[in-house]
Amino acid sequence: MPDTVRFQKELPALVQDLICGDDGRAEQAALKIGLCGCEALAALRPLVIAPDPERRWWAARALGQMRCAEAYQQLIDLLHDPDDDIRACAAFALGEAQVESAVTALGQVLTDSSVYVSAMAADALGRIGQASVPLLIDRLRNGAALERARAAKALLAILDSRSIPALIAALEDESPVVEHYAAEALTRLGVGTVLIKPT
Repeated sequence: MPDTVRFQKELPALVQDLICGDDGRAEQAALKIGLCGCEALAALRPLVIAPDPERRWWAARALGQMRCAEAYQQLIDLLHDPDDDIRACAAFALGEAQVESAVTALGQVLTDSSVYVSAMAADALGRIGQASVPLLIDRLRNGAALERARAAKALLAILDSRSIPALIAALEDESPVVEHYAAEALTRLGVGTVLIKPT
């Protein structure tokens, strides 16, 4: 495609725009770098490992625009970055691209020390959809309170019938948040109206 070839030729300048400190220019550069595909990975590598977290964030943003396995793997690796914003950016990108190979890694981020990052991971799992369901069922049954809430909310977004038994059990959860999401999911799945708990 002509645009792809043109952006590849402009790649060095686009990388400079990505780290110029102007968010508008950097965002446009990230979008254009994404169009270069995996050919841009080598140019982004110094930013991915840069000490400056802002450079790593913009590298993650550009990686999120690519649609190739190598870029997805780098985003999965960035889920372990020490910076909260970078982990959140990587989780968002993986969910937006519905990267099924990221399910296990995103599941680990459900227990992230940052509430914001764990919420982004849950949202990403919900966006990925059916491939996330077995992991989410396990976390709904066996996770800590925050994990159970995140899992229930993601299952509400997916609405997969495989989750019904776990959602029914979650109606008795000690967390009102988990119980709320479970009840809503069951209602949307068409079974909530017959699940009347005894008084």
